[in-house]
Amino acid sequence: MNNKFRISLLVAAFGCSTPVFSDDIQVAVAANFIDVMKQLGESFGEISGHKVLVSSGATGKLYAQIKNGAPYDIFLAADDARPILLDEEGIAIADTRFTYALGTLVLWSPQHELIDKNLTVLKEQKFSYISIANPKTAPYGRAAQQTLTELGYWDAVQPKMVRGENIGQAYQYVYSENAQLGFVAKSQIFKNGEFKGGSHWEVPADMYDPIVQQAVLLKDHQAARDLLDYIRSPEAVKVIESYGYSVSP
Repeated sequence: MNNKFRISLLVAAFGCSTPVFSDDIQVAVAANFIDVMKQLGESFGEISGHKVLVSSGATGKLYAQIKNGAPYDIFLAADDARPILLDEEGIAIADTRFTYALGTLVLWSPQHELIDKNLTVLKEQKFSYISIANPKTAPYGRAAQQTLTELGYWDAVQPKMVRGENIGQAYQYVYSENAQLGFVAKSQIFKNGEFKGGSHWEVPADMYDPIVQQAVLLKDHQAARDLLDYIRSPEAVKVIESYGYSVSP
């Protein structure tokens, strides 16, 4: 399929005005979704001619940046609380908020057999450090705190806990083995039906509040609207699900 034909399909499918003049689209994205958004941005760029520029971080910090006037066109949060606030505060464009993914929390270690189904490593404190994202700014960090509290280990692991500013940093602590294990987003260690090497425990969904990840439009221009439409397209949903997310019907 040549590029002109693909652009024609985008025009027909998403109602693009015209792709002749390309626009840069500034996207603020929660750290757990960065790899997915880069892939989607590249695909959208090939189809539309627009360049997608991605900045990632903790949802709470991105929200603060947006409140302080950061020039983002779209916000892809790791929760629904901040997009709702932006709606209520009149910062987001009305009637553009939607759920683009439902996240899953996983306890992961690059060491094989460190994590078993009985969570012996937590029960017996057989590790030097455990990593989580900051619960105050990162929804996955809050989910990790809720999980450890539910398990009864929150107080016990405090002396061995390292906190990343966001879930990307929390993952890096474990990936680099500065922490032996940590709570990460499933999307960071899962692709196309397979988990990354090591050992893991997928946290039961009833141990933490649902991680409802919502998107919202911040500046009303057609290219950004088209990108949000693309994120909801069947093609994009397949990519999102391939990273272990579920997507609301």
